Amino acid sequence: MKLLIQRVTKASCEVDGRIISHIGKGILVFLGIEKDDDMELCKKLGNKCLNLRIFDDHRGKLNLSVIDIKGEVLVISQFTLCADCKKGLRPAFDNAEKGEKALELYKAFIKNIKEMGINVKEGVFGASMAISLLNDGPVTFMLSD
Repeated sequence: MKLLIQRVTKASCEVDGRIISHIGKGILVFLGIEKDDDMELCKKLGNKCLNLRIFDDHRGKLNLSVIDIKGEVLVISQFTLCADCKKGLRPAFDNAEKGEKALELYKAFIKNIKEMGINVKEGVFGASMAISLLNDGPVTFMLSD
């Protein structure tokens, strides 16, 4: 599982020319589900991304989490994070989890965040989406198992 986390002042997801979800201050999480990922890993990395201290405290130090600032989360499924680009010029997606299981884990990841009391929005799994964001900092982190 790979998560690309961006601290944002706002972000939105558009499908077929229509905004389907948007958030204010918080984090945008691009989520790549890989083969052998499981529910336990969804919980572990979901908990970590919510508790990651990536927001400024009163001294300007990265010391607060999205929970601390009562921020929002937008989760976007992005299988391309699982690409292997080591050989040649065409990315290989052999390590990306397929359809139904990937969707199940994507939904579980979102459910775990909701259970922690966070306002979470999502994209449309498998759809072609246009993501708009205003990266705050910029501050961007990659988490993986």
